[in-house]
Amino acid sequence: MSDTEDTPSFDPVTVFESTEQDLRSGSDDCYKCSTCDSVCPVASVDSSFPGPKFQGPEQWRLTRKEDTEIDDSIMGCSNCMRCDGACPSSVPLSQMHNTARGAYVENQRFVRSALAALRSGELRRGASIVRDGVSDLRERIRNRLLANYYTAGRFASKLPRVANAFTNFGPTRWLLERVLGITSERSFPSFATQTFREWWTERGGAQLENPDKRVAYFHGCYANYNTPAVGKAMVRVFESFGYEVLVPQQRCSGTPMFANGRLDDAKRHAETNVESLAEAIADGADVIASCTSCSMALRQEYPELFDLDGIDSVGENTYEALEYLRLNEDLEAALAETAGDAEEFAYHAPCHARNQGLDRQAVELFSDVDGVTIEDVGDSCSGISGTYGWKAEKYDYSMAIGDTMFAEMEAAAGEQGMTECPTCAMQMSHGTGYSITHPLELLADILIEEQSASSNG
Repeated sequence: MSDTEDTPSFDPVTVFESTEQDLRSGSDDCYKCSTCDSVCPVASVDSSFPGPKFQGPEQWRLTRKEDTEIDDSIMGCSNCMRCDGACPSSVPLSQMHNTARGAYVENQRFVRSALAALRSGELRRGASIVRDGVSDLRERIRNRLLANYYTAGRFASKLPRVANAFTNFGPTRWLLERVLGITSERSFPSFATQTFREWWTERGGAQLENPDKRVAYFHGCYANYNTPAVGKAMVRVFESFGYEVLVPQQRCSGTPMFANGRLDDAKRHAETNVESLAEAIADGADVIASCTSCSMALRQEYPELFDLDGIDSVGENTYEALEYLRLNEDLEAALAETAGDAEEFAYHAPCHARNQGLDRQAVELFSDVDGVTIEDVGDSCSGISGTYGWKAEKYDYSMAIGDTMFAEMEAAAGEQGMTECPTCAMQMSHGTGYSITHPLELLADILIEEQSASSNG
């Protein structure tokens, strides 16, 4: 008899039940080196936050056990995603955090659980569920409002001047902090009197057709409702290189929803975005975004969290706008004979730009342009992380995280800031008082001014 025949066979033991989104392999890849914890901005200032390692693989293992709930510290994660880039084992930390945060928020919906307990005669348990649920109600309402900036922007843009006056009225800010926990320390961003999409419709859409050079612009919420100048700059620059620009139907990228555990809301928005963007890709377009958090959501978080037709195609064909031009055009040559207006900038690379390998692109692009001085202010996090710094209980942590960036900005030669991220721009301005420019705005000013001078010459 052979050794093979003598060897008993064993069936594999199922340690953890399989779930719709099985993250066991990622959890197993973690060997607890704690590198992720060492780069976490929140853990560096908030001693009560256990860090990415616990929030990811350790919590995933713990919650496979019965009667073990997700720890509420998961809501302290800012979703900066710096831990993803730091992990030497490529553990999907942010995917684990997003999944855990979504499950935690889902479990906070106490009405059904309370009714089920009451129907089964468990009166004390039902009362306890209601009591715990009501105590968290203020935070949940606040988080949902912050997560759904798309909806707020839609309403505010109908009467932007009224919205701007109301949101920055002192008693309104005081009331929002007292009632909902939205910090009164920050000024609310101004809503534009004309949204980007309104401008796009007014100009008649695309100004040229080119099936060989076609891009679909994902402008996101902020460039549409608050800074349409960024979207206009993007259009001007891409059209100057001969691109046909499409602006498909779209909703929020979902970034603030991920950070607040609103995965159901994010998926509803993703369904619209994926359908329209996949259609544009099928028509020969690549997708570009002017916000690095939006491009990160489309490229990484969508495929990680949702199973939708066309989602992989969207992820594979999405680019940040400046990244796309550097890959497909000779920007250095286009800028070689140009000059800026003796401007000096303190540049901050957003965390979500770093995660995509884009942290040096603006510095590299503009460093050789005559009249432009651009200085990288280091690799620290700005601290605001989207909605994180808008929460009253997180405001001080947010500013503590941003201290390094503020100091580096003030030490830089320029008194203007530059970044691709709209909420980083808020934090930069809030901490230093500087005006903040998007790289696309500077690129448009230099290129279009040069082209105008050449045509007039």
